[in-house]
Amino acid sequence: MITERTWRKSSYSGSSTDSACVEVAFADDALVRDSKNASGDVLAFSAPAWQSLLSWLD
Repeated sequence: MITERTWRKSSYSGSSTDSACVEVAFADDALVRDSKNASGDVLAFSAPAWQSLLSWLD
């Protein structure tokens, strides 16, 4: 069963249409995509991996 995701634009992304933008969607995991290529590839992170990434970036 495919669940529809709610995508959220990163607060670090610029506001202009030509800026680099990423979006993230959460469920039991975290998916990350390029907002200018929404039908393109998606990076998938498990919840523990996502938390580890965020703590490393902080």
